[in-house]
Amino acid sequence: MSDKVYNVLFICTGNSARSILGEGLLADFGEGRFNAYSAGSHPHGVVNPLALSTLKQLRIRSDGFRSKSWDEFAQPGAPALDFVLTVCDRAAGEVCPVWPGHPVTAQWGIPDPAAVQGSEEQKAKAFMDTALLLKRRIQLMLNLPLDKLARLSLQREIDRIGQTRA
Repeated sequence: MSDKVYNVLFICTGNSARSILGEGLLADFGEGRFNAYSAGSHPHGVVNPLALSTLKQLRIRSDGFRSKSWDEFAQPGAPALDFVLTVCDRAAGEVCPVWPGHPVTAQWGIPDPAAVQGSEEQKAKAFMDTALLLKRRIQLMLNLPLDKLARLSLQREIDRIGQTRA
């Protein structure tokens, strides 16, 4: 088992819901093995309160999150990224910065829970469904023998995880 700690960036357009959930989940489940970050191509500047309440319901730390630009992670001094996981389809089609570290990238697209219309219960369910799908994908990633896979095999496995449903 390697002592390497992997840096993972979850990106989305607004960095207010899905990418925040990904960051919180991986920070909790991958503690000691992964540093989790999130960012957006056009950040909203505020984290969706339903993302934070969903993390709380899952008994995951929900403080300290902020909506920020992905440009922060392309600057000198930014962490060298091992993985960049796009969790929305809009950000996947945008021209990304050049990431330090030449990370493995994958599209883990998930419908936007913040776009759900309806009752507060329906909105909360959409956020929980999103969190549970991300949790499943993250658990699959955590089970990969990262230190033993060649880059091409690792890329294939991370892409495959992005196709996994809850």
